Amino acid sequence: MIILQRAHPRLIVAAAAALLAAALLGGCVYRMDIQQGNYLEGKTVDKLEVGMTRTQVRYLLGTPMVPEPFDRDRWDYLYYFQRGHNKPAQRHLVVFFKDDKVTRFERDNVPQSAPQAPEQGAPIEKFPKI
Repeated sequence: MIILQRAHPRLIVAAAAALLAAALLGGCVYRMDIQQGNYLEGKTVDKLEVGMTRTQVRYLLGTPMVPEPFDRDRWDYLYYFQRGHNKPAQRHLVVFFKDDKVTRFERDNVPQSAPQAPEQGAPIEKFPKI
């Protein structure tokens, strides 16, 4: 009986430590990057012009992500990217056709230009010579 009384507090402490460790490590879950849809870059979308044919648009931007079953004259290009636990980036481009030619297009959250490299980086002398 004395052995059980001494082991009992150790068991409680071990169980509490295990629960604490599980609670602390539960927030350290790795979330992989999620990328879906057509990657829409500003310089590519800037090449899109009114009057282009469907074939030219498909060559430039790829196959539309969401085919419209009821409106064959509308192509939707969607892009979704979420890095880990960060807020996702979403882009949307809608291309409208009439007589198989682009009449207009709407861009939502598509950058005007490609992202620029940072001005400062690690100096080249910092890297080891091979």
